[in-house]
Amino acid sequence: MDGRSAMTVPIEPELSRSELADRQDERLVETVANAYENVPFYRDRLDEHGVSPDDIDGIDDIGTLPVTTKTAFREEYPDGLFAVDDGEINRIHASSGTTGKPKIVGYTDGDLERWAAVVARSLAAAGVEPGDTVQNAYGYGLFTGGLGLHDGTERLGATVVPMGGGDTARQLTMAQDLGSDALACTPSYCLYLADCAEERGLDPRELPFETVVIGAEPFTDPMREEIEAALDVTAIDIYGLSEIVGPGVAIECAEAQDGLHVWEDQFYPEIVDPDTGETLPPGETGELVLTTLTKEAQPILRYRTGDITRLYEDECDCGRVERRMGNVTGRTDDLLIVRGVNVYASQIEAVMVGIDDVAPHYRIDLRREDSLDTMEITVEPHERSATTPAELRATIEERLGEELDVSPDGIDVVEPGTIERTEVGKVKRVFDHR
Repeated sequence: MDGRSAMTVPIEPELSRSELADRQDERLVETVANAYENVPFYRDRLDEHGVSPDDIDGIDDIGTLPVTTKTAFREEYPDGLFAVDDGEINRIHASSGTTGKPKIVGYTDGDLERWAAVVARSLAAAGVEPGDTVQNAYGYGLFTGGLGLHDGTERLGATVVPMGGGDTARQLTMAQDLGSDALACTPSYCLYLADCAEERGLDPRELPFETVVIGAEPFTDPMREEIEAALDVTAIDIYGLSEIVGPGVAIECAEAQDGLHVWEDQFYPEIVDPDTGETLPPGETGELVLTTLTKEAQPILRYRTGDITRLYEDECDCGRVERRMGNVTGRTDDLLIVRGVNVYASQIEAVMVGIDDVAPHYRIDLRREDSLDTMEITVEPHERSATTPAELRATIEERLGEELDVSPDGIDVVEPGTIERTEVGKVKRVFDHR
């Protein structure tokens, strides 16, 4: 692994599909060897499965490797998954830990260089150019979004404005004064920023942003269209997760906006059946599984991300050879079971924002009464809507029944601006009181 620290990652690798496959084979062999030799957790897991690093000749053998789940991060907390000594760790990030112990992630100097390079590659695919000004409104700190986008912007040769989350009045002022070309933030914050601009008498469409790079939250195409219309921008979906590296695992290209290119020279994607764990054929929807191919501080084998998506293998209009993943349509852990009906929160969101008279602000409250689960939905009408609350409730109930076979126990239509907005961090839409 010594040579890997000095590995240079080009912003655009310009590999043919066969050259990419050869590189994946070589790097998987190195990654499995690193995990086996330096991480007791993986040595034990591979031994349990009767797999030796010598059995791995390339990607065709990846299915023989055991999967990794978020449980491993908690059981090996804080640094049991590290493959290097503490003195070789240059930085540590962590998840929020809202559902238990945070997932700790370590990076060597080489890991940070590769991370910056894939984020730079992602921004370039999004249409950001060297010399552009990128206003970074992702949170800095243990969350990977802020520093990940920051380093990648600098690596690209663009100017980064390290605003971080919140302080929206200042965000607007800096955007206007600096002529920021691009904004990086969560999709919910884009809409919050547009609302705040209007409250201050500004036309959000007149802000200088041409591109917004949105991630860290699931969103639907109707919500993207709302963002693009509100700010007069191109909204590009970026994907990543701290367990793998952070933002920059995949991104849409500005040319097509049709699926997110997974940077397969660094991360190998698979789709598996969420229930059985069996690998699914190309094009089928299932759970995304990722293997790091160049991480030295913390190699991760076949991580079950919990994200529901699919992989496209057809050629993209932009000419890049990497496979694309679809927008994340749900998570295996955000499945709601309401009176025996299985539904993802993101499916409810798709219905909500797909109704023209509904603003992209809502909340779902889940409760349990007499051993039965109940679901109440609170929505705001769109400001341009002329429909009555009763008509809107009827429309929502009809659409949920037709598309999801779900009948909520209550639909509350409130005045615009009533539902709490999120200025800092990820938006919370599902409140489970059970």
